[in-house]
Amino acid sequence: MPPHFHAQYGGDEVIVSINDIEVIEGQLPNKQLKMLLGWAAFHQEELKENWLLAEQQQELFAIEPLK
Repeated sequence: MPPHFHAQYGGDEVIVSINDIEVIEGQLPNKQLKMLLGWAAFHQEELKENWLLAEQQQELFAIEPLK
């Protein structure tokens, strides 16, 4: 899998590509998905940094959550 993250809302889950900010798999309600993709675009560099840390099995840092 390419660099990605998982997000959940209610009983739904998506996997989002960090590089493309696109859904790889799953679905969320439209409003929540738009908010999530906007958050991911804003935090894309942080997500990339955390991905590299995860690959090196290092501790990840917190990213401001979606509000």
